[in-house]
Amino acid sequence: MDTKQLYETLKKIQESKGYFFNKDKNRVFDLLDGLLLNKERYGYMGCPCRLLSGNRENDKDIICPCVYRKPDVEEYGSCYCNLYVSKEWNEEKIPHEYVPERRPVEKMIF
Repeated sequence: MDTKQLYETLKKIQESKGYFFNKDKNRVFDLLDGLLLNKERYGYMGCPCRLLSGNRENDKDIICPCVYRKPDVEEYGSCYCNLYVSKEWNEEKIPHEYVPERRPVEKMIF
């Protein structure tokens, strides 16, 4: 699967759930490239904005879409890496605030 195919596939699936890609397509395609690279390296599409351990069990919370996406989008209108956003975020109806890391520190130590 290439980046464009991944974009089209995920767009259909995620928009039906109320999650939209960031309107900055360059950022989106860079992040999708990172997801595909991580899939090639580790066998799963771990978040390109986080350091993966290479252990799927340890990283399961940050396999895209990560478990932190829902609370991030609900609170900030965007996930941590700004891949998935709310409609209001894309329409600039809400501020684009920094989304803090929710992943517990102990999960980041391998």
